[in-house]
Amino acid sequence: MVFANLPTVILILGDFMKYLVLLLDGMADYPVDKLGGKTPMEVAFKPNIDSLALKGEVGLCKTVADGLKPGSDVANLSVLGYDPKVCYTGRSPLEAASIGIELEPTDVAMRCNLVTLSDEKNFEDKTMVDYCADDISTGEAAKLIEYIEEKMGNDIYRFYSGVSYRHCLVIKNGTTELGTMTPPHDISSRVIGEYLSQNENAMPLLELMKKSYDLLKDHPVNLERIKKGKRPANSIWLWGEGRKPSLEDFKAKNGISGAVVSAVDLLRGIAKCANMKSPEIPGVTGYIDTDFTAKKDAAIKLFEEGSDLVYIHMEAPDECGHRGEVQNKVKSIEIIDELVAGPMIEYLKGTPHKILIMPDHPTPLSVKTHVSDPVPYVLYSSEEEMKGVLTVNEKTAKETGNFVENGPNIMNKLIGKM
Repeated sequence: MVFANLPTVILILGDFMKYLVLLLDGMADYPVDKLGGKTPMEVAFKPNIDSLALKGEVGLCKTVADGLKPGSDVANLSVLGYDPKVCYTGRSPLEAASIGIELEPTDVAMRCNLVTLSDEKNFEDKTMVDYCADDISTGEAAKLIEYIEEKMGNDIYRFYSGVSYRHCLVIKNGTTELGTMTPPHDISSRVIGEYLSQNENAMPLLELMKKSYDLLKDHPVNLERIKKGKRPANSIWLWGEGRKPSLEDFKAKNGISGAVVSAVDLLRGIAKCANMKSPEIPGVTGYIDTDFTAKKDAAIKLFEEGSDLVYIHMEAPDECGHRGEVQNKVKSIEIIDELVAGPMIEYLKGTPHKILIMPDHPTPLSVKTHVSDPVPYVLYSSEEEMKGVLTVNEKTAKETGNFVENGPNIMNKLIGKM
């Protein structure tokens, strides 16, 4: 793809090294029967990404350290060069930062999903039909969260709306000793009873969840969704508890300025806590229907405004993995290759640059949730081209023998600190 203003762009970039990270959330997978025993990365037509594999370093990176859960929070912190064992305080506080919530040291923030549960009488007998309520729109969700805040918010509990199905509860003088608060995307199509925490401290939160079902099942927003053949967002689901985070300033840590392009509050919250730019981008959803071109344009603008490193986070492969959507996962990789990787590679031509492309963690279609396996990466430098491999995927990455055992070191490799 050729950009009419490419010469001007090159003039703006000059001779300073630029760093690009394309993070395809959850892209790595296990072999899939429906794909002839291959993974989505093996099947997907991704000529732009593979063009870098031909001239760059391909290998595996362990983004989730032993003893940590393979969440996007832990894994993305790792890719960004932060050691989760040192700085991680929970997922929801990072998302709260993105929404603009100022947490007190004694506050506990929790992720508040809008989900679809089945209609059994007893709450414990209900099934997790859909962890994202048919990817409910942000506008519809805001009305539901505002209603929940009106009916259940008080001096202890405050509900804040976020993006799509992802929202936040802040508990004043709360505790993180809640037992296991299971992420809803881990229990798709399962009866929820055995996944509800039995910890005494979690009982008030369970009551909030139960009450929310009674409040939301007949809400006008949900009745209208049902009329249109969409799943209702008929319950909240609380998880991801944590306290106010503290991340070292990205530029002070690495000597270069950084920016994040993402549709999800988690990544934008990490950016805010690390003092990285993270613009709001209309039309981005985090799913396969997101405006990938808008993300590419935002990244180019950030480079033009002086950012040394731009981290483009794309949620679509992860969402497809959680939903078990085999063909859509393949398609998401192909779309990203065409609409983001290709144009960004073309844009950076003519200036010194390095590009890192990788997932944060695998989200295998067979289990529909995250796992801790090492993930493939390709690291390309315009200044040090080398003989690579024909294509990057889980198999070829393993065969190279290149292995980054400590996840945060992948950022050090990118920016030349190791």
